[in-house]
Amino acid sequence: MSPVTAKAIVQRNRESGRVLVEETIELPALEEHQVLVRVINSALNPTDVQSFDGDAFGDGAVLGCDFAGIVEELGPKVSTFVVGDRIVALIWGGEIHPLGAYSTYCIADERISFKIPKGLDFPEASTIPLASNTAWLALLSKDCLNIPRSNTKGTSVLVWGGSSTVGIFAIQLSRKLGLDVVTTCSPRNNDVVKSAGASLVFDYRDPLVVAKIAETVPDLRYAFDTIGNATSSTMAAEAMGSNKGNVCTVRPGKQYTENVPKHILVTDVLVFTAFLKPHVYKKVYKWPTRPEDHALSAELYQSLPQWIEQGVFKPQRTRRMGKLSAETLAKAMQLYRDNALSNEKCVFDVGTA
Repeated sequence: MSPVTAKAIVQRNRESGRVLVEETIELPALEEHQVLVRVINSALNPTDVQSFDGDAFGDGAVLGCDFAGIVEELGPKVSTFVVGDRIVALIWGGEIHPLGAYSTYCIADERISFKIPKGLDFPEASTIPLASNTAWLALLSKDCLNIPRSNTKGTSVLVWGGSSTVGIFAIQLSRKLGLDVVTTCSPRNNDVVKSAGASLVFDYRDPLVVAKIAETVPDLRYAFDTIGNATSSTMAAEAMGSNKGNVCTVRPGKQYTENVPKHILVTDVLVFTAFLKPHVYKKVYKWPTRPEDHALSAELYQSLPQWIEQGVFKPQRTRRMGKLSAETLAKAMQLYRDNALSNEKCVFDVGTA
């Protein structure tokens, strides 16, 4: 592979603070199972904002985790794709400088990506990888909820924050696994989560929401907190009453779980264990290589195209931000900080198909 340069939105740390700027970067050589992708669309995730605000990856980081585009070059052992394929992929933007989805070119692992099926466009596809993979691992990983896949009939899972992108995908994947889904959201999104497959829906703002869930689903033992704020994990755990249950949070390092009742097991999910490598976040949180999570994730990416074509898995609604730039990325990040996004995902136009 000859050196490839790209235009990217780069984090720069200046005396006045952190800023986003457009720069030219040079991508590293492809590894065995990697492909070079010309990016058509990329999508914002909460982790992008958290990484920027917390300076997780330092000066020179290119953030962005979800991207869809066209394969232009193949690593030496790639067998899944050919040049010209339309694919969507996951990367941990910022972890390895200068790789990230906010770039005109990016690198994908063929095992943690999939070919975009007919009927799905690039913007819609770009909403899928991180959130769906997060939900899948939260439900099934032995380090998360570890829900048995055999005989799921009658087993309930609480998805706290069902109208978030991770929540919507968790509902759909739970139903695909045969689970009964209980969820919370604001009343305006009731129809959205029901159409995704939730059988019971509660208003998370209701002061009695915890008691109502516990009374309605007395055998609840699994809860997935897709929000990860100061109270969400505790409330999801308390909804399991006296049952010895498991609450899985999207917050790395189990942040905001100190008030979870002691009889409830607390776990967390890091979607990037999908890759066959160890990870470090903010020089504090560390995850070893998890082959089982990689295998689960590869299974998901192999299955998603068929599920999408069958209509049993649908992408998140998009909020189109226009052409990717330092300004549009900053605007989208602020929408997230202002809690101005509901049942939608910000998507940027990067290239043309």
